[in-house]
Amino acid sequence: MEPTLSRGAYVSAEAYQREQERVFFDQWMCVGREEEIPGAGDYLVCDVARESIIVTRTRSGEIKGHYNLCRHRGSRLVADPGKPGQPSIGPTGTFAGSIQCPYHAWTYSFDGRLRAAPFLDEADGLRREDLPLHSVGVATWGGFVWVHLDPEDAAPLAAQFQEGDEYLANYPLVDLRSAVRIVYPVAANWKAIVENYNECYHCGPVHPELVDLVPAFKQRGGSDLDWADGIPHREGAWTFTTTGTTTRAPFPGLTPEEIERHKGQLIYPNLMLSVSADHIAAFTLWPHGPAATTVVCDFLFHIDEIATPGFDPSDAVDFWDVVNRQDWKICELVQQGMTSRRFTTGYYAPMEDYAMDIRRYLAERGV
Repeated sequence: MEPTLSRGAYVSAEAYQREQERVFFDQWMCVGREEEIPGAGDYLVCDVARESIIVTRTRSGEIKGHYNLCRHRGSRLVADPGKPGQPSIGPTGTFAGSIQCPYHAWTYSFDGRLRAAPFLDEADGLRREDLPLHSVGVATWGGFVWVHLDPEDAAPLAAQFQEGDEYLANYPLVDLRSAVRIVYPVAANWKAIVENYNECYHCGPVHPELVDLVPAFKQRGGSDLDWADGIPHREGAWTFTTTGTTTRAPFPGLTPEEIERHKGQLIYPNLMLSVSADHIAAFTLWPHGPAATTVVCDFLFHIDEIATPGFDPSDAVDFWDVVNRQDWKICELVQQGMTSRRFTTGYYAPMEDYAMDIRRYLAERGV
């Protein structure tokens, strides 16, 4: 067996601060879905690495990101909602024609250019072209919006994909929409949640409903799972719902194997995707302390299915909510146990090889 990260990696403020600088500030972070800001001026405000960020849609349809910071005196442009992830699906708000600072009314275009500074001109030393909002890197993939706080040094988003983005190439991610969002406060370190997601050794003891649907998850502690090809359901089942079936059609373009199997993908550091043939459970992690993480779970369905009369996602949502709460409870128990002075390190069993990957990821970032 291999040792886990040390106790301090999960419980110390110093370790969390290093992650703020070397992971969350220096990596692409998933902050939401494109459909949350459909129109010009729609915006999201989110906290990334203790920085307040505005992500907004421009008049030309692009998505831009800015530090929530006026170039004049440093005022917040928008009051921070104070919580990562919104309970409802949609924008934090909509700008009325421009981004205007509430302090002295300096006014910016949605793309960040300074448009006006009242009663000031070039005679006062003002050069509008020199004072745009501080920009944030923005990228999109599969309908998800990502930001990078240091865009000049940002590697391509694709570099953060462990299996490569071709793993889910047949799934129409851009054509999916969030029908339901559940926000879970979890009293656990974000890495404990990632490690739990990356192994199924726990599935037998923790998830009786899940292993009834997918017996392979408990066979030999999940040691023989082939995630590359997907995991088969029990006979007669093909999706993650209370019955293992649904009246919803599978996504168009899937192979016969993808219709019958379940896939999962972790895109470090904060997006976990659990993929069925008719829906996707997308988990966005928002760390905000050594032992506190908000998990925003979006249940994504094809736009055509959502438009169907009588569309009802509850068979999938209810099933996932049971499984999710089981996961968060066990992660919180692990977090509580790791605070003990007797805990110095844990151990990864052989069937937890994927969970062990967190050591590599953090080592590459110098954490």
